[in-house]
Amino acid sequence: MKNIFDGIGSIKLLEGLTADELNHTLDPRGSCTMDYTKGQIIHLEKEDCRFIDIILEGRVSVLKIDEDGNILVIGTFNRGDVIGVNLIFSARNHYPFHVMAASQTTILHLDKGSILGLCKSSQIFMIHLLEAMSDRSLILTDKINSIAMKTIRQKILEFLELEQIRQNSDVVTLSLTKKEMAEKFGVQRTSLSRELNKMRKENLISYNSKEIIVNILYQKR
Repeated sequence: MKNIFDGIGSIKLLEGLTADELNHTLDPRGSCTMDYTKGQIIHLEKEDCRFIDIILEGRVSVLKIDEDGNILVIGTFNRGDVIGVNLIFSARNHYPFHVMAASQTTILHLDKGSILGLCKSSQIFMIHLLEAMSDRSLILTDKINSIAMKTIRQKILEFLELEQIRQNSDVVTLSLTKKEMAEKFGVQRTSLSRELNKMRKENLISYNSKEIIVNILYQKR
């Protein structure tokens, strides 16, 4: 298990655990590290949850895919985040969504036996586990509320406002494609493009494939 310990760094859930504690507690028959390539499915919708997944490196997306192949991104998780923590001990422990690697990703899979062993040996681990369970519930609730209650324009404006602050500029450099933005907002790409065109005609924004420029008119609104 030393190779696992080498990869955990400052990951909060494993904070304070020594290599000896991990080696002693983790069952190599049920816990392991796995590498995934971008676009690879990690868990399928309705699959039983048998592990919690700690992201050691990379990025993971939780997706809902309908019968027409339309994709809704429920959430994106990065290094140190934990997936399955709200399912592993549930009586209904089936993944409600697909889980996919959004980049080259390394995951530490912990089975129930290893989780219980770590809870017994480390109160800090148990506290962090409970925090992760609570946080995941709140994240999903916020995402559902955001999708259900906001218009496409509200989602775009909220995104732009946050990016203006983060980039300290009225010229927002895009790290997402339109397809990825549509998935992030939970809308069809055509609907996003239609709303962006409306906003451009109203002189709220101007944009190209790499950036969105927030106009003075919008800044005064």
